[in-house]
Amino acid sequence: MLIAEPSTNSGQQREKAAELMFEKYKVPALFLAKNAVLTSFASGRATSLVVDCGGGSTVVSAVHDGYVLQKSAATSPIGGEFLTDCMMKSLESKGVVIRPKYSFKKKEVSPGDYKVVDLDFPNTTDSYRLYCMRAIASDIKESVCRVPDTPFDEVAYANVPTTSYELPDGQTIEVGADRFKIPDILFNPYLSQTIPGIDGFGDSTSIRGLPRMVLDSVNRCDVDIRKELLSNILLSGGSSSILQIKERLEKEVLEESPQNARVKVLASGSSMERRFSVWIGGSILASLGSFQQMWFSKAEYEEHG
Repeated sequence: MLIAEPSTNSGQQREKAAELMFEKYKVPALFLAKNAVLTSFASGRATSLVVDCGGGSTVVSAVHDGYVLQKSAATSPIGGEFLTDCMMKSLESKGVVIRPKYSFKKKEVSPGDYKVVDLDFPNTTDSYRLYCMRAIASDIKESVCRVPDTPFDEVAYANVPTTSYELPDGQTIEVGADRFKIPDILFNPYLSQTIPGIDGFGDSTSIRGLPRMVLDSVNRCDVDIRKELLSNILLSGGSSSILQIKERLEKEVLEESPQNARVKVLASGSSMERRFSVWIGGSILASLGSFQQMWFSKAEYEEHG
């Protein structure tokens, strides 16, 4: 059993995973690999700075010769789910009502003309309702949002052309400056404080934007490998905006880097490869002949237990 784990996992969490695998699931052998290492292997590199933009968080980790440099790991609670929350709250504050798909049906009253009829599901939980609304808000985010080329500015984007989006119940909404503001929260977390109903993140000085996380992570590493890390920044994650994030991140990290540094942000052109980079790296690692001697066997576990 090869298990991929977050770069920030503690020794205690690793021990618990081993205990579960050997004692409950009776696996004959086990190996725990860090997500960042596997992403690095998936791109054919043993050394890189991995920036993983996930649903629940963003994690930056330096990988050197196939090992995560633990002191380099930087995490932020801002991920795709938080941006979806921001989109929902912003639309709510503008009076937009997102109706879950299960709560209505469309009835054709005349050819091409539909009437929305409410359906009643009294046993539906609030959490399911919210889940369905979030799925729609997430699709709005993925469909209309764009990472701005420069930091978002309320005044500069005030008259930006709007983009329309048709909700499942047929109502069409117009999304203006939020198209650029919401993705920019990845770079400038304080922007989340300007969205009504969002609290808890942007006011905290410990929450850093993506470029700052990258630079902090690199600066925690040995000075000899910093140049190599800056020229091998790997972006992974399922977001459709990764390629836009790539351009902006490269530009901002370059501005803050030492003058002679070469900054290169890399991202696979395939969204499937980016989303499953950890799994792909794991399949590469597990198929290497030299890897077979690295398994931790049940006998070894019992010996150390």
